[in-house]
Amino acid sequence: MGKRKVIGLIMPTAAEDIPAEGPAMYPGVDFISRGIGLRSLTAAGYDDAVPRIIPAAEALAAVGADAIMVIGTSLTFYRGAPFNAELIAQINAATGLAAGTMASAIVDGLRAIGARRLAVATAYTEEVNALLAAFLREEAFEVGSLKTFGSARFVGEAAQKSERDIFDLAVGAHAAAPDAEAVLIVCGGLRTLDVTPAIESRCGVPVVSSMPAAFWAAMRLIGETGRVTGYGRLLEQAEAFLAGAQA
Repeated sequence: MGKRKVIGLIMPTAAEDIPAEGPAMYPGVDFISRGIGLRSLTAAGYDDAVPRIIPAAEALAAVGADAIMVIGTSLTFYRGAPFNAELIAQINAATGLAAGTMASAIVDGLRAIGARRLAVATAYTEEVNALLAAFLREEAFEVGSLKTFGSARFVGEAAQKSERDIFDLAVGAHAAAPDAEAVLIVCGGLRTLDVTPAIESRCGVPVVSSMPAAFWAAMRLIGETGRVTGYGRLLEQAEAFLAGAQA
């Protein structure tokens, strides 16, 4: 039998946790992590944490990671698309490994399903939502609506939202932009994995969400399709979408 692949996760928290979504989606893969101690979901907080990303990536490479994924959507979109792309390039140069970020993962997911006009749901404050909207425009998406819980200033706050809370926010975002081609749920702390099929059923469009998209994209970094059933159309149908786009 071949060696199990190892995905290294750079976590915004100080703790070296593994988000539950990864092992649930891909039990045949090993995950390791390093935390960078993000203090607040603000531009100042991100500025403080960013210098710790490359050392964390190097540490993960040193203990056997096959690819690196940076967890934390706002951490990687807050300075815009060029910064996100440069961060990925720096990780690759420092480690020699394929790398991605949560911001690149949502972009890849949206492109995989062919969505441009979006209904967006987040947990962020107005300041961070403005940075998100700018990032999405730079990546050639159109924000048809943006609904937010509006309260998350610290890592972990978003995890307090229930699946019902997330469902209602996402459905409300879609109701405000009924011509949207996808619902985008942004914030890795929002636990969306199990509620995604219900949102898709109600809204009639695919859902792309930060944490599931990050693990899907991480699997693609190690040469897998990332396909898994039961958690929504991106994870089940992305390969079909991509094949159709390339035909």
